[in-house]
Amino acid sequence: MPNASRILKIGAILLLAAGILAFPSLAPNPYILSVGVLVLNYAALSTSWNFVGGFTGYISLGHGALAGLGAYGTGLLVAKGGLPPFLALFAGATLVAALAVPIGFAALRVRGASFVIVSISLVLILLLIFQSWASVTGGSRGLVVPRPFDLSRPEHHRVFYYLFAGLLALALLVWWLIDRSRFGLGLKSIREDEDKAEALGTATYAYKLIVFVVSAFFTALTGGLYALWFGDLDPVFQFSILTGSYLVLMALLGGVRQLFGPVVGAIIVGTALEYFKGAYGDTPLHLVATGLLLALVVLFMPDGVLPAIAEVFKRFDRTPSSSIREVTAEELREQRLAKAEGAAR
Repeated sequence: MPNASRILKIGAILLLAAGILAFPSLAPNPYILSVGVLVLNYAALSTSWNFVGGFTGYISLGHGALAGLGAYGTGLLVAKGGLPPFLALFAGATLVAALAVPIGFAALRVRGASFVIVSISLVLILLLIFQSWASVTGGSRGLVVPRPFDLSRPEHHRVFYYLFAGLLALALLVWWLIDRSRFGLGLKSIREDEDKAEALGTATYAYKLIVFVVSAFFTALTGGLYALWFGDLDPVFQFSILTGSYLVLMALLGGVRQLFGPVVGAIIVGTALEYFKGAYGDTPLHLVATGLLLALVVLFMPDGVLPAIAEVFKRFDRTPSSSIREVTAEELREQRLAKAEGAAR
């Protein structure tokens, strides 16, 4: 039988899924429903970021640029290319994934703070390009993306809410499959010690590039879906360093190595962002309030919300441990030394 912590984990997942699916019926007005769409947008983006951050440990602040590319790619293919909206959505995400190959080829050659700086540079470069290329992108005037459905505003939000929920579910499924694969094991070895993983024969550079492209595809897909939902794109907002920072904070807050960590982080941070924007949106206080909230949580839950909750439940879990368990190489070496010393005596 599964132990108590496993039952609680399954129950929490089912409760989270039920809450997400029931939210449109419980939302009291279209504005609250639109906030739900934004939170799911953040959850999908943060989960997409977690393909890189969670598996390899590389902190990218440039995923806002990939989302912006996905949004503009979809918007331009619909508004100026005449493609059907959802064909444009997948075509735009595929183009961004292809573009991520040379970007990753250059960016993934560096690590640590250098990689963070490179990712920030990507955002700033694309912001300048899309602002200056006004004949194509609309520049600071913005780009209007035609709606794919002729619906009232509440129904429009409702349809896209479930589309974002489906995209989030797909991203979570792919993350879960990678986490349990040989490929995922290689990525996690990079996260723990890249030099040692390379010395042991892991193709670290190829692994990083592949997962970066996968992450870019899902990020661009989310950005494109946002473009179809919101319908109005501005380079200043689409290529913002704040977006990448929010994604990192959401994933770290929920638990960067957890499947549902970015989702929990997005629910907390996304809801807080929209509340503080509504309360203090005409001043910088909404950023201050959000920062204080994150500081408090990180101070008391440095590994994230989900690991902290799991640690609490472990204290109350009285289930006896199995007689067969994984033994680390260090523990095995110590056991052998102890046996050798006993035999020598």
